[in-house]
Amino acid sequence: MGTTYTQRFQTLPEPDRRLLVVMSAVAFVALALGILGGLVSALARGGLLDIIPLTGYRFLTVHGVSIFFYWLFVAQAALLLGFSAIEEGRGLVRRRLAWTGFALMLAGFGFSMAGAHMGTPLLYDGAPDLAMQAPGALLVFNLGYLSLGLGLIVLPVSAIVTLLEPRWQGRQERLTAVGFALFAWAGFLMVTGFAALYTFLPGTLWALGLGPLPANHGTNWHIVFHNMHYLPLMATVILWYVLVRALTGVKSVFGDRFSKIVFSMYLVFVPPTSLYHMFLEPDLPGVVRVTGSLLSLFVSVPTLTAFLIIIASLEVYARSRGGRGLFGWMRALPWQHPAMSSMAVAVLSMALGIVFAFVLIQEQLAPLLSDTFFVPGYFHFFTLGTVSLTLLAAFSVMLPALGGRPLWRPGLMRWMPWLAFAGLVIFGAAGVAAGYLGVPRRVFDIAYQGQAPALWQGLMAAVAIGGTVMAVALAAFGAGIGASLLRARRPTGEAADFAVAWGDRAPAPGMRAWAGPVSVAAIVGAMYVFTAIGFEMMQMLPVSAIGGAGHH
Repeated sequence: MGTTYTQRFQTLPEPDRRLLVVMSAVAFVALALGILGGLVSALARGGLLDIIPLTGYRFLTVHGVSIFFYWLFVAQAALLLGFSAIEEGRGLVRRRLAWTGFALMLAGFGFSMAGAHMGTPLLYDGAPDLAMQAPGALLVFNLGYLSLGLGLIVLPVSAIVTLLEPRWQGRQERLTAVGFALFAWAGFLMVTGFAALYTFLPGTLWALGLGPLPANHGTNWHIVFHNMHYLPLMATVILWYVLVRALTGVKSVFGDRFSKIVFSMYLVFVPPTSLYHMFLEPDLPGVVRVTGSLLSLFVSVPTLTAFLIIIASLEVYARSRGGRGLFGWMRALPWQHPAMSSMAVAVLSMALGIVFAFVLIQEQLAPLLSDTFFVPGYFHFFTLGTVSLTLLAAFSVMLPALGGRPLWRPGLMRWMPWLAFAGLVIFGAAGVAAGYLGVPRRVFDIAYQGQAPALWQGLMAAVAIGGTVMAVALAAFGAGIGASLLRARRPTGEAADFAVAWGDRAPAPGMRAWAGPVSVAAIVGAMYVFTAIGFEMMQMLPVSAIGGAGHH
């Protein structure tokens, strides 16, 4: 087994490498379709592209379904299998299960894209109420989600068996911290698959004439969305942990046991906090609303704790190598690799996303903001800035090693995450401000026959500009990394090792790390500032944002 992640990927059996390359290619296709749908939607919302609303909603459906379901989850599945396969270096066990799960996910992608172009655009939640006149469209659309759910149940079994087989055969006493994290990740994918089946099966039966129109689709959607919302964040944190080790050789200064506890927190804190997604339900009791707000405060606990572990470990090791200043030690990090830039942008985006998510979980603010552009304004800090860039960072390590083709122009690629972040900040700032002012999030024509405030259109124009910048940068970054899917005619062995030779040596005694705690303190302070702004502006909203079951 190789000593670096690159060498481990390079020595995987050929069937494993072929599977990972095909899965990665499908993930990149989903990403490309999602970027296209999002770009058209942003331009239309900003008044820079004149399309009829029905077409706009169809592009919005393609955007949401491609990005949120297929890019994020096919990418996660590919990376889960890849890093599980190299955990011991012997490749995947039960590879046929992995192929079967992937085939189901691929079939789901086809059904979902076909359903998105049939009948009334269903957006990504597939509400049966929108398909009253065309149940056949809902049937095709839901078959996509059901196939995806089945794939998410079947495929992770291969990763789980791969991780556990060394213990069963006596070659390993216990799972490593990374192995444990991958095991939890696989389990969470399977749970999400079951949740998808539970949510979309009733609508499918209704479309087939085998059951009544689902009365509680909105509630079930809140539950599955919650899992699908936070599972990618768990994957992101795991990949940060893995990529830091791959690029720098740094291990957690807190030890494997503490890291395992942190990864376990996702299983404890995430499921019970889905209540805050239901704040728009008109019959939700007040005590449940308050409880939901309180529970939701715990959502960020595992993510911030893992962030502290990673930042503190990097800082301690950098200072042991002579790094100075509160943030000056960062100069010692391997910035020549695009993955390092991606992770830096992901961390900044996560901080901003958590700040605004904290605003949205307030029981009094949620009904006013949840159906406004505040939601896509803040949510893209997670989906694009945090999760998508982290997934691409992981692919930038895995794909060159699999195909033997070095990253295309890494010196140029390492700036693409920062360009995407610049567009994201414009998009997010304008979107959040628009949300505070009451701009609805699912209405393409916001002029309201000239009755809407003039500022609304200006903010939406800024959203379109920011969305264009981040879409172009993300597309360029994805294309540059995706070029590594093309196998080199002559593998050069250069594919990956940008890793700084820090090794696993212990840091100097008494070394202190301050950047992590200072960053978390700043995040918490910003949470309170933007919450206070929200309460101050709450009564100034020109249009009531209260709606029925529309959150996310």
